[in-house]
Amino acid sequence: MIRAEAAQATDALRTPDRLRRLASRLLSQLTVRSDRLINDGLARADARKWHYAVLASLQDHGPGSQATLSGRTGIYRSDMVGVLNELSARRLVERAPDPADRRRNVITISARGRRHLHRLDKVLDDLHDELLEPLDPAEREQFVRLLTRLLDHHTRAGAV
Repeated sequence: MIRAEAAQATDALRTPDRLRRLASRLLSQLTVRSDRLINDGLARADARKWHYAVLASLQDHGPGSQATLSGRTGIYRSDMVGVLNELSARRLVERAPDPADRRRNVITISARGRRHLHRLDKVLDDLHDELLEPLDPAEREQFVRLLTRLLDHHTRAGAV
């Protein structure tokens, strides 16, 4: 593993400057590394990023239907079924018929789900510390603000 990391570091030094100046390329490469770090870290905590997204949405915004949760989290509706089945099997969420429309369910975070979410918050805090290790606290805040600004702009503009 150390050899592979050393080879990647050497390759980075040989990367042409014009590539190292492309924000899109840097974001893509960081995304790959970030996803690997987060997915591996959450797997060690017996979770997946979509579990966290659904639990956080339920905790922060309250109960919702499958369609509502899909909109809040960006998880495709067809994939949401599987995520909710996993969370329900682990008793992290509860499903109940919607009193306004018996054809759909309302999903609520359970007490067990709240405890699990709290543990995942700590796991993610540690993983983000690892991801952003070279940045000091002010730089981390600025980095997140800039990423948020870019994402908000492109989301409003309808760009992908």
